[in-house]
Amino acid sequence: FEPFADGASMFAHGYTFGGHPVSAAVALANLDIFEREGLNAHVAEQAPAFRATLDKLTDLPMVGDVRGEGFFYGIELVKDKTTKESFTDDEAERILHGFLSTALFDAGLYCRADDRGDPVIQLAPPLTCGQAEFDEIERILRSVLTEAWTLL
Repeated sequence: FEPFADGASMFAHGYTFGGHPVSAAVALANLDIFEREGLNAHVAEQAPAFRATLDKLTDLPMVGDVRGEGFFYGIELVKDKTTKESFTDDEAERILHGFLSTALFDAGLYCRADDRGDPVIQLAPPLTCGQAEFDEIERILRSVLTEAWTLL
């Protein structure tokens, strides 16, 4: 411990979970649970309803595209729906970081507003969700995105 006690020294090493046999065993056990509890089948069964519910958002002027599969989706945000023009850096900062991330969380939706490529809201709900949760996700997104549009 002495070399590290001063707080200026470090031991550069790899992550202990990457390829670690215990982590691999846990991952395999997790996949067994998915199968045993029917989570994969549930997602396959519910995925079309999730997609259909999210597609309702395409009537909003800020939604340029809804894309994804299963329970992992991105809602692409645009400044101009016809041309798919994106936001300026200032608009993206104000809309995505200054408003959307906090507003969505405060409204009860835990997701990610990201602009490392096209500005998107990334959704990955729990694998046990059904139509009631999909409707709630759509309601929150619709409300918050409608408010976000007024900030342009």
